[in-house]
Amino acid sequence: MKKITRSCPCRFFYTKFLFMLKKLSILFVLGALYSTAVFSQGDIVISANIAPPALPVYVQPACPYDGYIWTPGYWAYDNVIGYYWVPGVWVAPPSYGLYWTPCYWGYVGGVYGFHAGYWGPHVGFYGGVNYGYGYGGHGYGGGMWSGNSFRYNTAVSNVNTTVIHNTYVNRTVINNNSARTSFNGPGGVTAKPTQQEQSAMQEHHVQATSAQASHQQTASKDRNQFANVNHGKPATVAMDKPGGQHFNTTGKPANTPARQQPAQHSNVANNNNAQKTQQAHQQPQQSHQAARQPQAANHPQPTNRPQPMNRPAPPPRPQAPVNRPAAPPPHMEPPHEEHERR
Repeated sequence: MKKITRSCPCRFFYTKFLFMLKKLSILFVLGALYSTAVFSQGDIVISANIAPPALPVYVQPACPYDGYIWTPGYWAYDNVIGYYWVPGVWVAPPSYGLYWTPCYWGYVGGVYGFHAGYWGPHVGFYGGVNYGYGYGGHGYGGGMWSGNSFRYNTAVSNVNTTVIHNTYVNRTVINNNSARTSFNGPGGVTAKPTQQEQSAMQEHHVQATSAQASHQQTASKDRNQFANVNHGKPATVAMDKPGGQHFNTTGKPANTPARQQPAQHSNVANNNNAQKTQQAHQQPQQSHQAARQPQAANHPQPTNRPQPMNRPAPPPRPQAPVNRPAAPPPHMEPPHEEHERR
């Protein structure tokens, strides 16, 4: 008797299910290991398929107020416009004693993940990226808290010492590495978090302030900051405060952002329109006067009348003697006096 075999369709789906489950478990384990080794909070808020551009080299603007902390610039990403540069800026911390851990890009699983920055009692891991001005790849050497007062290290921080007096000098934190790699992973920075940074990852963190969020949104609306427009060289690389003065790579005031240019063009257009309107009003008046002059020249009476220029000038009138009060001549007074004496 021949044995009959049947191919059950459930077996195919069951095998496919096991394969997908195994793949998901591997990805989950890898993600857990990466989040533990690199960033325990695991706040990868966005990912991209291409690496961010290199970090631009720029001059840090002076600190505007005592107590402000420097937050370095970075490349943010949007699914529509791609990468755009968020200028470095001095900001007020949410409270005393908090430091800023910069954001960074990390390559894992075939994509570049964006790790958002945060405030905390210690500086955590930011990919080993050398942002400069105290953020040399590990920790922050631009200043430190002393009670409720922040002291600035003028060796790496641009501070006006005539206004801010809480300063010191420590040149050991200077990182002379000129590499401007903007991400962590293969082809970029290969740094790993230190034990101190791992401890800082487990602390309580405070997200970016509303001023910082607004600062990033403003950059996302300025076409001059888009990498596909500036080719990695943004017009504004730094600012002294959120909504403050824009600075270029040389530390000089940058040009007005593109989103504010239409207002300037409209003012120029209004001035030109006003001049054209004024000229339009003057031209009909001039043409009207020019039209009246030929009619006056063709009138018979003005041609027969003598012109005022050809009329003889009247003789001058003795106006001065008439206006002056009458008085006896001086040579007549002496005879008068002699007659009275007699």
